[in-house]
Amino acid sequence: MDDTAYFKKLECQDEAYEAMCRRCGVCCGSSTDDPCVNLIKQLDGTYICGIYENRHGLQRSTTGGMFACVNIRDVIASGAYYPNCPYCNPI
Repeated sequence: MDDTAYFKKLECQDEAYEAMCRRCGVCCGSSTDDPCVNLIKQLDGTYICGIYENRHGLQRSTTGGMFACVNIRDVIASGAYYPNCPYCNPI
């Protein structure tokens, strides 16, 4: 497989992976007293990231704490578990 085909395959896998997200915001702190300042609650109860395309890296929580926002795959690989998250509980 050439590099172009390989990177296209990775891109398609990422899109499929992102499509599993229910936008609950738990991985961004929606269920805590100190969520990410970029987490925005929608009228339908879901959440979005206000800086989604540029989210990875150092971010701030609502109380001013700093944390590194990383790809959800990295969070789960580190042992984090969210009971209702489709990433942690694939169909």
